[in-house]
Order: sequence, then C-alpha cells, then structure tokens
Amino acid sequence: MNFKEMDSYLLSKKGATFDYPFDKTVRVYRIADKIFALTADEKPLSINLKCDPIYAMELRSLYESIKGGYHMNKKHWNTVTLGGDVDDALLKELIDHSYELVYDKLTKKQKELLGR
Repeated sequence: MNFKEMDSYLLSKKGATFDYPFDKTVRVYRIADKIFALTADEKPLSINLKCDPIYAMELRSLYESIKGGYHMNKKHWNTVTLGGDVDDALLKELIDHSYELVYDKLTKKQKELLGR
C-alpha cells in the first residue's frame, strides 16, 4: 500500500479528519478530535496505530515490521513500517482496530454527532 491508498482508507472512516499539529511532516488522523493514526512524510513509510496492549505484543512477536509506537506510549501504540511483512489486508485490519478502539471511547454525544 502506498501513502495515497493508505490516506484514502484512513479518511474513508466515518468522521475521520487530519491535521498537522506538530510540523508539516507528521499527519495526524482523528475522530472527534481523538487521534487514531499518525504518519510521517519519511522513507520508509510508516504509520502509528492504537492497539489493544495484548494484541500489540502478539503482533510485534509475529511481524518484524511492527514495533512499539515511535514517540508514543508503546503499551497502546504500534508503528507499522509499510513494505515489510504486513500485507494490505492486515494493515486495513489494524487501521480498523485503531479506529474502533478510539470510537468506543467517545461519548454518546460525540457518537451521535458522527451519525454512526
């Protein structure tokens, strides 16, 4: 998956937006102002995704290209380097997982505003 495909998939999530709160190279994806993904304009392309702590550890043991979240709480975040041993289907699954973890923590009002 390239950046354009990944970006398109991230923004296809209900209520997903992005901004550049840190600098012009770090793109942050949010739902209701809560972060569910970050990516940097660097090579190799990578993405930070929120993850259930137990699942995060399992993924890191199974995939060389999944590490503890770079500049993030490594208990709850993974960094996935694209082009490695994580295929597009798994990457989409991990994006979905991250989105759902954040969505589940939103208030009832925030969820209603998203219309989901």
